[in-house]
Amino acid sequence: MRPSFLGSKRPDKKGDKKKVDRNKIETLGDLRASGWRYRPVKQEIMENMVAKMNAGEPLFPGILGYDDTVIPEMENALLSGHDILILGERGQAKSRIIRTLVGLLDEWMPAVAGCEILDNPFAPICRECRIRAVEMGDRLPIVWIPREERFGEKLATPDVSVSDLIGDVDPIKVAEGRYLSDERVIHFGILPRTNRGIFAINELPDLSEKVQVSLFNILEEGDVQIKGFKVRLPLDILIVATANPEDYTHRGRIITPLKDRYASQVRTHYPTKREIETAIVEQEARLHIASDYRVIVPGFIKEIITGLTFEARQCPEINQSSGVSVRMSISNYESVLASAYKRAIRLHEPEVVPRITDLPAVFASSRGKIEIEYAGEDQTEVEIIDRLLRRSIRAAFEHHFRIEDLEPVIRLFEAGAVMEVSADAPSGPYQELFQHLPALKGALKSLGLGDSAAQMAAAAEFILEGLHLNQKLNKELRKEKTVYKISPPSTRPRPAVKRERSGEGFH
Repeated sequence: MRPSFLGSKRPDKKGDKKKVDRNKIETLGDLRASGWRYRPVKQEIMENMVAKMNAGEPLFPGILGYDDTVIPEMENALLSGHDILILGERGQAKSRIIRTLVGLLDEWMPAVAGCEILDNPFAPICRECRIRAVEMGDRLPIVWIPREERFGEKLATPDVSVSDLIGDVDPIKVAEGRYLSDERVIHFGILPRTNRGIFAINELPDLSEKVQVSLFNILEEGDVQIKGFKVRLPLDILIVATANPEDYTHRGRIITPLKDRYASQVRTHYPTKREIETAIVEQEARLHIASDYRVIVPGFIKEIITGLTFEARQCPEINQSSGVSVRMSISNYESVLASAYKRAIRLHEPEVVPRITDLPAVFASSRGKIEIEYAGEDQTEVEIIDRLLRRSIRAAFEHHFRIEDLEPVIRLFEAGAVMEVSADAPSGPYQELFQHLPALKGALKSLGLGDSAAQMAAAAEFILEGLHLNQKLNKELRKEKTVYKISPPSTRPRPAVKRERSGEGFH
């Protein structure tokens, strides 16, 4: 049966672990004299969790937005000693959660030196180590394994075999003179090699049925069986797997007995608030900008980028079963910031401040992040992204401004003002708009921006684009430039007349 910690000695607030000096422990005798005690890995994780909770330390550092949903379920599962299946669409931090579990292991763990499966020195399970333990007694050599080496991970693909996961006969060992009846001819797979640790299987439904069956004993009895050998390895291991809900529940790609053997099932989700998605983007985005540049990302740019992702998650033209990953927000943020950085380099400007004309950079970084329903029949991927982007810009604009507050801008354009903008335009000319309208400087404050030329340029483009999307300004595309203006009354397009249909025709 699998090791159990139920009914074991309750740890105190310090974890009930005796400090040992691993530099002085080289043999089984030294380990025995040190007072070190063996604990099954699930009990070890439980006790370390309790110690961290008592100390007020986070159990899942870097995981945002799951405090009231996913994390409590993970805590319950781990304290119950359960193997766990994490269900969620792509980009919901499933792998990230699993990798943080390594921090719940002891920093160092003693194992029999030279053992492929990190045998417990007090009770080795592989034949080779058992023989050595009898022959050498307390002289059996010990090595210390860092927690990072006690984590094994496998991406499930259809070509993964039982040999890869569990093990197989090694023909080289047979050629060296060992008999096939000797279990020491076995080459262990990645799962036994993660003994006394955490093993993760990503995208579990992609394993073939034969391989899924091979996991039965591990999950229920805590052992493996290899080929025709009468060998039983009672592995001490925590198994965590991930799967997409569509693959897991609808396509029938996981055999029913395997579903039953995962004691806890945890469901992840996308951020429920844009503030959380923004925090994730700021935490995960990676862009190396030279230290002599000052980087300022306006809040409305972050709102637009995360808003685009939220719009995509609600768009009926996008396949929602595959999900719209947080990685879309991260990639778009990096692309827009890179566009602003490129401008600052070319124009020798000291500040890197993204603006509306940098947003077309999201077309390249959004491709591949969404799956279009019936692609190619009605609209292209770029056309859908463009429409969702405009919707996100308008929502961000209406969050910050009211049209009546910007009447001075509208009157300026009604008087014949014309404004040209582009991603390559220097920031200086944008200041003229604020010079003509001193009252507009209050917009900078409401947007949380300063009065530098680059920040004024970002605010100006946001205001102009917002007025255009609210049909207060016309916008023309001229090669690499965008022109905002108000057309004279004689040339303004006549508004379309809506016609409603009744049973007797149009009226």
